[in-house]
Amino acid sequence: MPRGDKSAYTDKQKRQAEHIEESYEERGLPEEEAERRAWATVNKTSGGGKKSGSGRGRSENREPAHRGGKKGGEASASRTPEERSASAKKAAATRKKNAESKK
Repeated sequence: MPRGDKSAYTDKQKRQAEHIEESYEERGLPEEEAERRAWATVNKTSGGGKKSGSGRGRSENREPAHRGGKKGGEASASRTPEERSASAKKAAATRKKNAESKK
C-alpha cells in the first residue's frame, strides 16, 4: 500500500479524520497541516487502518479525545460560584422537564 493510501481505513475512521480536519481548519491551520494532524490523531486513537478478519480488533485509545474536555474544564473553573450554581440549577430544571415529558 503506497503512503497516503486510505483504503485500509474504515468509514468511521475516515469520518473522524474529516471532522477533526474541519475543526483544525476552523482554528486557522492550513488545509494540508490540518489533514496531516487529523490523520495522526485517528492513527493514535485507533492504531492505524483496520484490516478485516476475526479477532484482529483492538480497543481504541480515547486519550487524545479526552484532552479537549480537560481544557474545557478551565473555562468552568474561571466562573464565579454564583454563575456555576445558576448553570447547575438551570440544567437540573431542564432534566426534570425532559423526564416529565417522557412519562
